Amino acid sequence: MRRSFLTGLVLVALLLAGCRGTRSDNPPFHMNLDMDFQQKFGPQEANPFFEDDAAMRTPVSGTVARGHLQADSALYRARTSEGEYVEKIPITVTQKVLERGQERYKIHCTPCHGKKGDGNGVIMRGDYGYTPAPSYHTDRLRKAPDGYLYDAIANGVRSMPAYGQKIPVLDRWAIVAYIRALQRSQNATEKAVPPGVQARLNGTDSGMPVGEASTE
Repeated sequence: MRRSFLTGLVLVALLLAGCRGTRSDNPPFHMNLDMDFQQKFGPQEANPFFEDDAAMRTPVSGTVARGHLQADSALYRARTSEGEYVEKIPITVTQKVLERGQERYKIHCTPCHGKKGDGNGVIMRGDYGYTPAPSYHTDRLRKAPDGYLYDAIANGVRSMPAYGQKIPVLDRWAIVAYIRALQRSQNATEKAVPPGVQARLNGTDSGMPVGEASTE
């Protein structure tokens, strides 16, 4: 036992004696290579194995990244299986969706199309040489399929640039929903307004639920 203890002390002393702070140009001893020194090609390096001498290879034709299959043509491309524009928005339109659409519309669309969608945005009012933006309140755009508006946002149309890189898919549909709300707001008749709202607009609202008579 004593001999083992002394042997251990000697080994520790020898190890400590080797730590004298001297420098060496030799690389440190690598206990576990862990594939650190494997042969490999870096980015943009040449590889004579391939005909084009390029080490970086393009994906196999038809490769789809995980989560980017986009098999739903109506949702992602606003087209039916026959290639026609979808007539209606393929997502559930809620108050939250409309509010999101309003927010995105103000950011991306109002500079040209204006807050009311009448094509009277700040860029159109200035002498900047831009082609006038159309109003959403024409028969042509009121009757256009929802898919057409989505496609214009994603891919551009005539002098309007594409916003597909800036606006995600669901936000595009939210903007379409808000455009439809703008069209209804600017072209609504009195009959289209709910009775309770009509009373408030006309100043005759008693504050009571519609259809409930006052007992006073």
